[in-house]
Amino acid sequence: MPKISIKGKKMPESPIRKLVPFAEQAKLRGIKVYHLNIGQPDIHTPEVALNAVKNFNGKVIEYSHSAGIPSYRKKLAAYYQKHDINITADDIIIGAGASEAILFAFQTIMDPGDEVIIPEPFYANYNGFAINAGVNVTPIYSSIETGFALPPIADFEKAITPKTKAILVCNPNNPTGYLYSEEELETLRQLVLKYDLYLIADEVYREFCYDGHQHHSCMHLKGIEENVILIDSVSKRYSACGVRIGCLISKNKEVISTALKFAQARLSPPTFGQIAAEAAIDTPDSYFTEVLDEYLQRRDVVVEAINQMDGAFCPVPKGAFYVVARLPIDDSDRFCQWLLDSFEYNKQTVMLAPASGFYSGGGRGKDEVRISYVLNVTDLKHSMEVLKEALKAYPGRTN
Repeated sequence: MPKISIKGKKMPESPIRKLVPFAEQAKLRGIKVYHLNIGQPDIHTPEVALNAVKNFNGKVIEYSHSAGIPSYRKKLAAYYQKHDINITADDIIIGAGASEAILFAFQTIMDPGDEVIIPEPFYANYNGFAINAGVNVTPIYSSIETGFALPPIADFEKAITPKTKAILVCNPNNPTGYLYSEEELETLRQLVLKYDLYLIADEVYREFCYDGHQHHSCMHLKGIEENVILIDSVSKRYSACGVRIGCLISKNKEVISTALKFAQARLSPPTFGQIAAEAAIDTPDSYFTEVLDEYLQRRDVVVEAINQMDGAFCPVPKGAFYVVARLPIDDSDRFCQWLLDSFEYNKQTVMLAPASGFYSGGGRGKDEVRISYVLNVTDLKHSMEVLKEALKAYPGRTN
């Protein structure tokens, strides 16, 4: 029988999606499942984006330019200029989501066997992108006790080898919701300069910052303009995950010209997605004000509820719409499956993401879960009540 590739065997299952069959079975048993496992907002996509697709009157759905529709890239550049990120349309390559943009970045700046340093816990698919590109992730542990702040510079320096080519940070962070400060970004700037590294900045949650805190882009760091690669997406900003449009941005012309070759190899990004994304740039500021207010309420419901549960702890995130919480459980994978196949409270249960899947291994995250607070406040209150009762009943409770 023909064999599967080594790369295919190494590709990890999604910790976010692997429990879907158990959720489907629970629903067949008449159980209401609160989906807190995936970053799929229930916020409405802006009308301007929806209408742009509805009103499409072209006779042919054509390939776009491999780097993306020129009018979209020009309009996108103007959006960044409003955020004091001074780029042009020629500095942008549109991808099928931030996922493809990250993969282009890895393929562009690293050879097989090279290394990228990433503070953990990190977005689980970074592992998959790295395996796809043949590169290795070097994790730097950040602790729930510090709220998942940037690890000390000494930890980074110990991890740097001749194979290290880049540092990747997600800011605000998925899965933790941590928002890096200017001082922390300055630490990264010094590392990048000292060791001549690339800095890949995944900033797809830029708009989601709370309690008066401001987002600081890595594109603002002085003296490393040629080293920074910005990754962005419309998925969360406009609650448009399904359009699959993101981008890679760099002032480094060689990075852009090389990434474009990978973009040409896949022909072009989705046309309708770009049409929706271009129109979405005209979304009024009032949309984001309402969305931020809504997410702030949701965050507070989740964080306050978890911190009132016996034996549980949850830092207060300053950004994105995720929390990583420590629970009194023996194994987060087992617990999250148990919630779906063995537990119900008033015909309800919750679907969480085991945090173990957001670490590189070593048994970390076994007593942690990631929660996406993407449901309305009423549903979140119900889901937190269900979680509280589940922790009382779980046979693997640790205290």
